[in-house]
Amino acid sequence: MALSTDLFKPLQKRDFQAELIRPSTTYWQDAWRRLKENPVAMGSLILIFFILLLAIFGPMFSPYTYSEQDLANKNQGPSAEHWFGTDGLGRDLFTRVLYGARISLSIGFVAALVALFGVLYGGISGFIGGWVDNVMMRFVDIMYSIPFLLWVIMMMVYLEEILPENTGLIAMYIALALVYWLPMARIVRGQILSLKEQEFILAAHTVGASKTRILLRHLIPNCMGPVIVTATLAIPEAIFTEAFLSFIGLGVSAPRASWGMLASDALVSLKSYPHLLFFPAAAICITLLAFNFLGDGLRDALDPKMRK
Repeated sequence: MALSTDLFKPLQKRDFQAELIRPSTTYWQDAWRRLKENPVAMGSLILIFFILLLAIFGPMFSPYTYSEQDLANKNQGPSAEHWFGTDGLGRDLFTRVLYGARISLSIGFVAALVALFGVLYGGISGFIGGWVDNVMMRFVDIMYSIPFLLWVIMMMVYLEEILPENTGLIAMYIALALVYWLPMARIVRGQILSLKEQEFILAAHTVGASKTRILLRHLIPNCMGPVIVTATLAIPEAIFTEAFLSFIGLGVSAPRASWGMLASDALVSLKSYPHLLFFPAAAICITLLAFNFLGDGLRDALDPKMRK
């Protein structure tokens, strides 16, 4: 039977518009696309970069140092000369808030970097399994049983004789290094236990891939979604912890300034000079909210179930 060419004609654009197929993208490209569609998360990311730039370069352009005293202009309110006012010793509060951002943010990022050690630890524990997994996880449980505050106090007592200066700050860094990888190790271990039974791992074993290659090239990369979210949320947690410890006198020592220490110093004259507490407290709140909103956005963007 001969078919006439009149039976065939090209479709109009409106006829196949509903059948358009999304262009092929990688997992990370798709996650970045979904993150860009979240205005709150992108606004938080821009705000975090702005705070980082202020912390790094802001003090360089300030005419004051964080320890410069001017007793003739102490406890001044915000003005064109001192944007955030001055404290009880005449020090420029804006400059001290910027220097405090350096310390507080550095502690937050150190906590995120330390958490990455838990990725390797939890990956090895979950992949090997058996008695090795039991021993490694029982060590994690023992470390978990010691409160973080006790770690800081022990480190401060030990370091006072060795390092008389900046004892509180160094003790906090060491305490973070000791405990902030523990949650990450548990999360990654759980992910590895579920992933190592998948077909693509069996295929890797079949073609003769070594255990190290399977762990580093197949298992851990497939855990990066929860890892990135957990590391992002660990930053505001560490910043708040540092602020709390400095507030009760276990953190940064004078004349250095962190946001928690500035808030602690402001309590003495809170009723008379509320601006001394307002600006460091606002810096803490804005930074914590930005990191938490970014963490929520990353969690949604990196979750394959949220893919449309």
